[in-house]
Amino acid sequence: MTIRLLIADDYVIVRQGLKQIFSLTDHIRVTGEAANGEQVMELLSKDAFDALLLDMCMPGINGMELIMRIRAGNISLPILVFSVIDSPQVARLALQAGASAYLDKSSPTEAVIAAIDKLMAKERSVVAGPNENNAFVLKRKAQEEAHQSLSKRERQVLRLLVNGKRINDIAEELAISNNAVSTYKARLMQKMDFQSHAELMCYGLAHGLLE
Repeated sequence: MTIRLLIADDYVIVRQGLKQIFSLTDHIRVTGEAANGEQVMELLSKDAFDALLLDMCMPGINGMELIMRIRAGNISLPILVFSVIDSPQVARLALQAGASAYLDKSSPTEAVIAAIDKLMAKERSVVAGPNENNAFVLKRKAQEEAHQSLSKRERQVLRLLVNGKRINDIAEELAISNNAVSTYKARLMQKMDFQSHAELMCYGLAHGLLE
């Protein structure tokens, strides 16, 4: 059976490379391409696909938010996240949000093809039960509420952290001490109930804080 694949990545060269790879197989055909989340939703509304290969860091609707929108619309096609973010925590959050599997972009070609084949065989990398998904949704809502309670300075630090700034860089940009930045980071991590820096990054991606 031919697998109709939709590729979503904002880099043309990545999409072209993936298309070239899949053209060498006899069962995977790229029948759709999208450069952002809006295009993905539009294509899913009018065309039929068997699987989605999704980048996490796209402009507009980012990967994490897109996964949740797709699942909220009762669209059940397998979603394979193919991301530059090599983090078990981010992978776990993506799977809890509704992704079917997660691969980082350092994975070999054979692993990508094998992952798609496994998904089409109804195999999931991680199975998240209903209780776990509900807990994830509740935590997201709590974090969104906590986000509103952050001080102006804490929000500035959060945005800069999401954009890859280090403590020293943030201190210099905001004209405050390194200790002050560390204190603001500790406070926002506590308020937002972030357990790791990767979770902070994931939240930033899902809420459009990446510039």
